[in-house]
Amino acid sequence: MNHQPLDRSSQARFPRSEPKASGETHQARPCVVIPAYDEEARLPAVLAELARALPDHEIVVIDDGSRDRTAEVARAAGARVLRHPHNLGYGAAIQTGYKHALARGAPWVVQMDADGQHLPAEVPGLVAPVARGECDVVLGSRFLEPSGYEMGAARSLGRELFRSVARRAGLTVTDPTSGFQALSPRALALYAGDWFPSDYPDVDVLLAATRAGLIVREVPVRMAPGARASTLHSGWKPLYYVYKMLLSIWAVGRAPKR
Repeated sequence: MNHQPLDRSSQARFPRSEPKASGETHQARPCVVIPAYDEEARLPAVLAELARALPDHEIVVIDDGSRDRTAEVARAAGARVLRHPHNLGYGAAIQTGYKHALARGAPWVVQMDADGQHLPAEVPGLVAPVARGECDVVLGSRFLEPSGYEMGAARSLGRELFRSVARRAGLTVTDPTSGFQALSPRALALYAGDWFPSDYPDVDVLLAATRAGLIVREVPVRMAPGARASTLHSGWKPLYYVYKMLLSIWAVGRAPKR
C-alpha cells in the first residue's frame, strides 16, 4: 500500500507549543511515547522520521527490558530513554511513558508503536482535537474511512467482537485495538493509576475513560502493515487475550461512574 504524505495545509494546521516570553518558566513540550522491546532494527528509521516530522516534541522511548541494543540506538537518535530492568509488558511500558509526560507537564501525548506501523505524518490530525480541548482521548482509526488497510480474519473477528461489546457498554468505536492515540493531561492522570493493566490495555481502558467522564473520539488515519508478526497472535495468547479483555470489560462495567 502506498502512503501519500499529508498535504502542507494539514501540516500547517498542526498546533505547536508557543515560546514563552523572556523571564517566564520553560513550557513543557508535547511527548511522543514509544514502548519498545527488541526493536533495535526498526527503531532508528522510526525515530529519524519523527525527528523530521515533530521537531517540537520530546521523543520518549521506553525500553521494556530489551535483549538487544534498543536503548542504545534510541539514545543515539536523540530520544530520551526510560529503561525497565526486566520485560514488564506493553501496558507497563506505556504507563511509564504516561507518568513521565504527566510529571513533565506535557500538554498532550502521542503514543505509537516502535515498528513503523504508525506514521508520523498522521500525527497532526490525530492530535488536533486534544490540542483544541475538544476531547481527552483520540484513537487513530484504520476503519473510520476507507484506507486500504487489510487485517487477517482472526483479528477482524476479534475487532468486531470488541466493537460489539464496547457498543453495548456505551462506547461506539471502529478500531478499538488501535495503539495510535493522542491523550490529554486528564487522560494521563487517569491512566497513571494502579488499576492500569500491565499487559494489554485496549477497549477496557477506553471504557474506563468514558466512565470516568473523559471524552473519547476517533479520527481516520493511515497505517503501514506491521513489520513483523505480533506475538499476541501466536499459541494460546489470543485465547488468553480475549478472556482477559472480556473479564476486564465486565469489571469496568460494574465499577461506579465518576
